[in-house]
Amino acid sequence: MSEQRWLRSYLPRSQAEAQLICFPHAGGAMSAFRGWAELAGPSLDVLAVQYPGRQDRYADPLPADIGELADQIVPEIRPLLGRPTALFGHSMGATVAFEVARRLRPRFPSPLLRLFVSACDAPPARTPRATARGDAEIRDYVRDLGGAAASALEDDEMWQLALPSLRHDFHLVETYRYVPGAPLTCPVTAIAGDRDETVTLADVQRWQEVAVGEFEAHSLPGGHFYLDESLPDLIALLRNRLTAARSASTT
Repeated sequence: MSEQRWLRSYLPRSQAEAQLICFPHAGGAMSAFRGWAELAGPSLDVLAVQYPGRQDRYADPLPADIGELADQIVPEIRPLLGRPTALFGHSMGATVAFEVARRLRPRFPSPLLRLFVSACDAPPARTPRATARGDAEIRDYVRDLGGAAASALEDDEMWQLALPSLRHDFHLVETYRYVPGAPLTCPVTAIAGDRDETVTLADVQRWQEVAVGEFEAHSLPGGHFYLDESLPDLIALLRNRLTAARSASTT
């Protein structure tokens, strides 16, 4: 595994034709994307963002808001844009990836092949929450979302380890306020689980409001963490769209 502070890879492929930079969900870490590189194959280098406040970055200073987090990530990504690059964000990670994409878009055309947003309401649909969730409410909410993360939180020791980053990330999500601006010029693909009661296909279709270029929305089998059961289908979708984008850029 590469040992960069912000961007990590379990299986570095510096000679790959393109790279996919992945942004974890609230409370998540780069380990959420373990195994993606094997499924993606040798033509795609899969990197993951390691947020402060978890795993080996447990003691690092925490950002005050999602905008500050994006500001910290952008300088780590800019030097990598010499090869075709796409961003993928799941849940909270989709909002972070969006804010990073906005900051990488000072010119036309966009330096990004595509932005993939997963299981997340579009920024214009977001309203800051008036009151913060308590720890018990956070635990119940995470449990209701399901997936491997919810199962792990049934262990009290793991819950206590996960709680600080979850509490902070929920604060970031619930205080996020979308500031209208120029739309994204890169293509956008929005994805939802077909059994996700928190973010539906209709919800993710609103991402087209922040994109001026190509937009599409898809559903895959599963709930909020549909990628636990539909990861091969998701990787196939990502590979298909990135292969098409690379082909279009060379014609």
